[in-house]
Amino acid sequence: MSNEMSAEKAMKIILAPYVTEKTFNQIERENKLSFMVSEHASKHEIAAAIRILYEIETAEVNTARTIQGKKAFVTFKAPEGARELATKLGLV
Repeated sequence: MSNEMSAEKAMKIILAPYVTEKTFNQIERENKLSFMVSEHASKHEIAAAIRILYEIETAEVNTARTIQGKKAFVTFKAPEGARELATKLGLV
C-alpha cells in the first residue's frame, strides 16, 4: 500500500462528522472532534485523511467500534482546531 493519500481515498475513510451532546462538549473542553470512519481505516490513515480533507494537523487519533460503526476521536494540534473545523463544517 502506498503512502500517497488521495482526496478520493480520504473521502472513503472519513464518512461523516459524529455530533452528540457529549461530543459537542469534547469540542469545547478537549479540542476533540468525532467522525464515523471506514471499518478498515487505521489511525494513521484517519490522520492523513483529516489532513487532506480539512487541511488541519491532528495531535492524536483514538478509535472505537460501536453499534453505529467505527468512530474516530481526533485531537487537534491547533488550540482551537476542533472548534474551527466544527464551525467550517457547520456543526456549531
